This record gives sequence, structure tokens and C-alpha cells, in this order.
Amino acid sequence: MWKAAKWGLLGLVIVLATVLAGAVGFTLGQEEGGGVATRDRPAGGFGILDEIYGVLQQDFVDPERIDPNILRLGAINGIIQALGDPHTIYIDPETYSLGIDIISGTFEGIGAQVDQDSLTGDIVIVTPFRDSPAEKAGILPGDVILAVDGESTEGWTVSQAVQRIRGPDGSEVVLTVRHQGGKTKDVTVVRDTIVIPTVFTRELEDADGNPVPEIAYIELQQFTDQTVPELSKALKDIEDAGYKGLILDLRRNPGGGLDATVQVADMFLDDGVILTQVDRDGGETVFEARPGGEALKIPTVILVGPGSASGSEVLAGALRDNDRAVLIGQRTFGKATVNHLRELSDGGALYVSIARWLTPDGEQIEGVGLKPDRLVKLTQKDLALRRDSQLLAAINYLKRQFTQAAP
Repeated sequence: MWKAAKWGLLGLVIVLATVLAGAVGFTLGQEEGGGVATRDRPAGGFGILDEIYGVLQQDFVDPERIDPNILRLGAINGIIQALGDPHTIYIDPETYSLGIDIISGTFEGIGAQVDQDSLTGDIVIVTPFRDSPAEKAGILPGDVILAVDGESTEGWTVSQAVQRIRGPDGSEVVLTVRHQGGKTKDVTVVRDTIVIPTVFTRELEDADGNPVPEIAYIELQQFTDQTVPELSKALKDIEDAGYKGLILDLRRNPGGGLDATVQVADMFLDDGVILTQVDRDGGETVFEARPGGEALKIPTVILVGPGSASGSEVLAGALRDNDRAVLIGQRTFGKATVNHLRELSDGGALYVSIARWLTPDGEQIEGVGLKPDRLVKLTQKDLALRRDSQLLAAINYLKRQFTQAAP
């Protein structure tokens, strides 16, 4: 059974227990009929794994270390890691049986989303959720998790990291993190029940603390089933209030559902391509905007950064390439992979990459990210002063546009 496509790092949320353990038996598959390679069975088959297991049972010097469940897990991990794709993940039966829908549920954990750097293998914080224990403890987008409760993460998969970091409400976990500036520190996080947020609005102030009544602000933290109606209402309110410009903040948005992402982009576009999806055989599916939308004309700036991944990169790329928005901030995360959840015979599932997507202009951003139109970095001084220089840059940009457009 194929589940709905996801753009986000679904399954990589720290609050979800993607634990790679508890599998029954060891056999991955027996050799059948010689060594002819096919699409479904490589030459030699996978029966060699059972042969190796038999030899280990008979000859290995430390027999107490021959645990069939651990060895089976190692074989599964080895197959997946050999793909070189950190977005393809095995979910064990126990975890999958929980039936957690991370698009709309609540969870016990620290409230952050992680991925694995495809070049270094580092476990990286994509983004902490707003007002989450992770954010309150000082975890930042782009932080590298070096250790969990003193145990090094070197060689870990994302799922192994998730298993060790999540835990019950009220319990503590100590993360050793390396911030983007290179500073390493231990951060103690008290786990809590996490509600995944979506749409946030607030009033803006300029650098002097003065209100900015002509510019609306919306932060999108996920693309979920609830995002579309919530955002539609927020945009209608913005239109009714007569705002002259809009800042759309995607800096903490790691993605979400494909349908929701496309519908959000459609709110800002009257026509044009939203994205192109390329499958394993090179086939292309083009997603195009439909006429009409809630925010077709209002000047828009999109704030982006390392915490902007997958669906948020789709939206940013679509609005940029269709000349509907300017991107301000830092380079985005760089996840251009479409994933499906495929159920397996052991009761678990495989979160598997099935396609890549391109921006409307044909840009491939997997592992690269989107470069903002105006690069504005948050400095350590900004963080110390709680000054959002990226947001201030967006406000100033829109004000200049209003001045230039005045008769």
C-alpha cells in the first residue's frame, strides 16, 4: 500500500520513534534459481546473507554477540546506507504500528526535525518547532548533533538518532551540539508533548520599535491539511485590512504534504509552473497553477534559511521563478526528494525516495539548496540582541518598493 506523497522530512521528526529494532527472524531472502540478475533479484541473490549468518553462528569467536535481530537490522541498514540517500529510511514494525500521523498529530519529544548531511553523514537539526523544548533550550537550525547523553552520533542513521532523542513527557536528554559558528556545547532539553504548528501571524515593528502597519507577516511552519484553510483565511484577512505588502516566513518550515504545498503556491499564482517532478525513469509530471487565488497581487518577500526544506523550497522556488516573490535570508536546506511510505511484509515500512523535483526554471537543488536573491545572515550579535536582521531587511525592501511605486 502506497501512502500519500510527502515533501517534508516525514519520519525524521525527533518526536517520532523511528526505531530500528525488534524485527523477528533474520532471513532477508533466499537465492532462487542460479545467479541471473533481474530488476527484482540481483545476481547471486541475497541468500548469501543467510550463509554468512550460518558461518558466524558456527565459527565467530564471540558467539554471545550473534543476535539475529541486531544482525538483521545491520543488514537492512547496510542496504539502505549503500544507496547514499539519507531520505530513504526503514521503520520497524513496532514504531509503524503506532499509526502516528506526523502531519496532524501530537507527540512526546523535544520538538525538532532532523536530517543527515549527505556529504559528511552528520546528524543535523533542520529546524526546531516554535516554542518547543528544543527551541527554548537553544537548539538552532543547522546545529550538528555530536552526541546524545554522552554517546557519539558518529556512524548513526537518522532513525538511530530519533530513537535515542525522543522520550516521554518530562524526561531529559542532553544533546552535544555544534552551532554553525563552530562552538560546541551540551544542551539539556526537557521533553514535552509537542503539537506541530502551521500558520502564525503577528504585527511587525521596525528597527526602532515603531509599528509597521502597512506590511503583513505570516509564518508557515509546516504544510499540513490544516495549513490550506488557515492560510486562506489569513490571506483574506490581509486583503480586507488593506495591507500593502506581505512577508512570508519559511525559515522554520521543513516541508509537509505535496497537495498542501501545491495548494499554497496556487494561492499566489494565477498561472505558470509550480514544480516539475521527475521519476526514476525520467518521466516528468508538471504541476501548474490554476487561475484565481487569494494573494495574486500583493508584493511578497519570502524569508528563507537552513531550516527551509523540501515543501518550503518548492514554494520559494515557485514564487521566485514566477516573479511573484523575492527571497531574502540564507541558502535553504536542499531537499528536492519526493518520498512515499511503502508498507512491508514484516509489519514495518520503508520511507523511500521515488522522485526528484525541479523548480519551474528547471533548477535541481538536492544537496544544494536555493540561493536567496538577497543574502542576509543572522550574526552572533543579532542573536545576542534578539535582533532579526533578515526580517528587518524584508521590511526595508518592501518599504522601498512602496516608495518606488508611488506616483
